[in-house]
Amino acid sequence: MKKQFAVIGMGRFGSSVAKTLSDLGFEVLAIDQDEERTQDVVNIVTHVVQADSTDEEAMRSLGLRNFDVVVVAIGQDIQSSILTTIILKEIGVSTVIVKAQTELHGKVLRKVGADKVIFPERDMGQRVAHHLVSPNILDYIELSEDHSIVEIKASRQMIGQNLRQLDIRAKHRCNVIGIKTGDKMNIAPHAEDTIKDNDVLVVVGRNKDLQNFELYYSE
Repeated sequence: MKKQFAVIGMGRFGSSVAKTLSDLGFEVLAIDQDEERTQDVVNIVTHVVQADSTDEEAMRSLGLRNFDVVVVAIGQDIQSSILTTIILKEIGVSTVIVKAQTELHGKVLRKVGADKVIFPERDMGQRVAHHLVSPNILDYIELSEDHSIVEIKASRQMIGQNLRQLDIRAKHRCNVIGIKTGDKMNIAPHAEDTIKDNDVLVVVGRNKDLQNFELYYSE
């Protein structure tokens, strides 16, 4: 049985999450107290409900405890996002993922029971900054304060060499976990796999080691 998702808050971020999940074939319930916003997504998701997420009875009546994941994507109203999170955990929702505006907001959300807190603006800012300082970096995902995953375009020095010859783990203390060649992804590549022109390496490691790795192979 496919997972069921509910997304609360149909702003730019929430509607994007809801649309993407729906495009991937999942059942999605979209919730917003603004009628115009609910109408904007009525033809995109499975179900749409106009409701106040800080109203406990309204949330109970929607049967949200039966959903696998509820995403709280409320925009600027920090108080509403906190109250909504509390209500969702009290009515028995197993996994609640909440968008936070600030680090302090995130700390409060974790205290009141959020299973995961995300920072879309901060994370996008980090990605943009990494693109600016290192043109070879195509994408950047922070795993923790100290570790990240980067997608880095193969430099001239890499092309024609295999992973054993590059010895990235020993030299830079980073691990190549994938190689993209065009539309194909080689997951867990072998030591003998050779890097070709236009390949993209998916590398995981400590932020400091990744930075040194990027600098070493920058052209």
